[in-house]
Amino acid sequence: MGLNEPEPQRSFRIDIGELVLDGFDARVDPDRVTASFERELTRLVRDRGVPLAADGTPVHLDALAGLPPLPRTTSPARLGEALARSVHAGLTGRGEAR
Repeated sequence: MGLNEPEPQRSFRIDIGELVLDGFDARVDPDRVTASFERELTRLVRDRGVPLAADGTPVHLDALAGLPPLPRTTSPARLGEALARSVHAGLTGRGEAR
């Protein structure tokens, strides 16, 4: 690749069938949590990639465990961002695939 040629774009497809959050206050708006989660996960994947899929081989995980804990908060934005960071941590190889 020459100096003036752009790097090829890589694409990722991350399908999350369901996120279940138990034990949170009913005032936490799930739509706002979802929007914040999607925005932050998109940013993390764009900026840091998905190390588990770096070689181009598709990766399928049914569930992840042992991820960083979520903060005690009723802020949907903060909760969504923390959840995205936790999921991205799993995509970098931290945690346990189930």
